[in-house]
Amino acid sequence: MTLLGVEIQKIRGNPLARNAGWMLIGQGMNVVLRAGYFILLARLLGVKEYGIFAGAFAFVSMATPYSGLGSGLLFMRYVSADAENFAVYWGNILFATVAVGSLLTAILYFLASHLLNPASASLALPVALGECIFQQLVIGAGQVFQAFEQLRMTAIAGLLTSSLRLLAVIVMALLLHRATAWQWALWSLAVSVIAAIAGASIVLTRFGQPRFAPSLFVSRFGEGFNFSIAGSTQSVYNDIDKTMLSHYGMNVANGIYTMAYRIVDIATIPVIALDSAVLPRFFRVGVHSASSVTGLSSRLAKRGALLGIAMAVVMFAAAPVIPHVIGRGFQQSVSALRWLCLIPAFRGVHQLTGSAITGLGFQRYRTFAQFCAAAFNFGLNLWLIPRYGWVGAAWSSLATDGSLGVTNWIVAQRLPARIARGGRDAE
Repeated sequence: MTLLGVEIQKIRGNPLARNAGWMLIGQGMNVVLRAGYFILLARLLGVKEYGIFAGAFAFVSMATPYSGLGSGLLFMRYVSADAENFAVYWGNILFATVAVGSLLTAILYFLASHLLNPASASLALPVALGECIFQQLVIGAGQVFQAFEQLRMTAIAGLLTSSLRLLAVIVMALLLHRATAWQWALWSLAVSVIAAIAGASIVLTRFGQPRFAPSLFVSRFGEGFNFSIAGSTQSVYNDIDKTMLSHYGMNVANGIYTMAYRIVDIATIPVIALDSAVLPRFFRVGVHSASSVTGLSSRLAKRGALLGIAMAVVMFAAAPVIPHVIGRGFQQSVSALRWLCLIPAFRGVHQLTGSAITGLGFQRYRTFAQFCAAAFNFGLNLWLIPRYGWVGAAWSSLATDGSLGVTNWIVAQRLPARIARGGRDAE
């Protein structure tokens, strides 16, 4: 048997490796689809209309971590450990997403006219409906399969919306040649509706009907809210630097830095795939043995860090290709990427140890660590960006991801003793 054949056999015999492989393939394909979709969309709308849509989309995206109030992660925590809970927690995903998503949509629609320019504000309603309700249902369907470690279906759910959006852009380009932001907002909403119906139908066919229990939503409100806060704080420490570069009028610097950061995000995909594959196992094993979870997370964090270092070497060596592929205006992105290239290694540690903290029922600790990371990142950027531009933003990102890695590692190692003394998050 060839070396490749041996490796395939290992993956087939190892559910974790197989699931990580499915997530890696799915997320890799998603990157390609989204890249094609954004490039074609920009050409279809033109600079002004694309900017109008981007303003509305960014405004809505700030609220999407609160859609559903963490009901998908609650499903993974409680159904991974006991599949008999499926119906009521699947019902909770549907109820929470529709109820909270609708409330968020109304709030965003009201605020849009006060915070956005009139053109972007006019798109708030269709964009919010698509992203806060229907797209969150697609994500929730993917999390159902993730809880049962059927990550091939999770990967397919992740690809569904991107594939339909790319198809929609192609059809619009053939029919219209040039479109407005309003036209794309309506088409995007239609795509999200179709994807949500397809995702929910697959779950219903594979696993069964939901059971609605509003009392469950109330009893798990605090825990789910913690999951939502964690998602929003992660968005802050990942994106506040780009917002502040724009705030200070450093548009060229922002383009240089953002281009490099997007490459770093792509290089982090293997780490995210491994993290997605192992989270349900952390939930399930954590019910019986905290030390097993922390031991597994430590081993995987070390592997994640090594994987991140390997990606860093590749990025450092390949960085000079950027201006040849993207354009000479991005020449300084070579330096920016070399500054940022260690971030995947740091993420390999804080993602996998952070998931162990979540799996053991201490999401509040992870949320607090991420809140501190967001505040730390904001403070550093406030000091460094006005003085050093994108270089200061890079330093801040490295310090933030590195410190979060250290914090999560220490917390995860101490949790078994904490559990032995009694106490978890809401049981």
